[in-house]
Amino acid sequence: MTAHLPALLALVLYLLSTVQLATRLARGGRALHCQRRQILLTGFGAALIHAGFLYPGIMTPHGLNLAFFYSVSLVAVTMALLVLGSSLFQPVENLGIAVFPLAAASIVLVLVFPAHHLVTDASSWQLDTHILISLLAYCVLGLAALQAVLLTIQDRHLRNHQPGGFIRTLPPLAVMESLLFEMIGTGFALLTLSLVTGTLFLEDIFAQHLVHKTTLSIIAWVVFAILLWGRWRFGWRGRTALRWTIGGFIFLMLAYFGSKFVLELVLHR
Repeated sequence: MTAHLPALLALVLYLLSTVQLATRLARGGRALHCQRRQILLTGFGAALIHAGFLYPGIMTPHGLNLAFFYSVSLVAVTMALLVLGSSLFQPVENLGIAVFPLAAASIVLVLVFPAHHLVTDASSWQLDTHILISLLAYCVLGLAALQAVLLTIQDRHLRNHQPGGFIRTLPPLAVMESLLFEMIGTGFALLTLSLVTGTLFLEDIFAQHLVHKTTLSIIAWVVFAILLWGRWRFGWRGRTALRWTIGGFIFLMLAYFGSKFVLELVLHR
């Protein structure tokens, strides 16, 4: 039980951050500087403790352990840290209302299902690098999907002349749109680098156990490439941007978690 105390503390802090954000959104209006600082401090505390709890379970002496639920938790804490870190420079902390509960739930899953699945040996730094870049691409594009949903809700409220409630806590629409495509551009660059490193560091990215992951990742890359081209060429925004962003992220989610779920939890490989 004592070994689980950091995980439980991180869980409590995530939930506290979620309540703070929910209260802020429910009240509407701009949050005071001290309120925003409190949310960020609580969130950083949760994410750092969460990362410290995961580290020995993932970075084992025998190699990298990325069992399904450890992977879910690693993605969740990375997304939380990205939201919090970005919030120091950009007004994106409201994304925590979805990310923090996900991170809290992922801690519970690791505690309940502490499985092990080594994907690399201790000396495989090339593959570790590829996995890290892939993880960052997944997390950034996941945040872009959340941002797209938030942007669409904001746009709908403004079109219906309902600017009240939590909409007043959001930055102007143009800023939200700019932040969305900054995330997509960054995530697309990381996804491109992920495919390049996979080609360089893996013996065969179309091997039987990788073919679905590789194919779906390439489809996701094409979707985001078309979206960025459409934004540059035709000024795509609103629902069009939402559909392409969500579509690309679904392919990416199936590429990673879909294949891991089937291989580890269904086929037990």
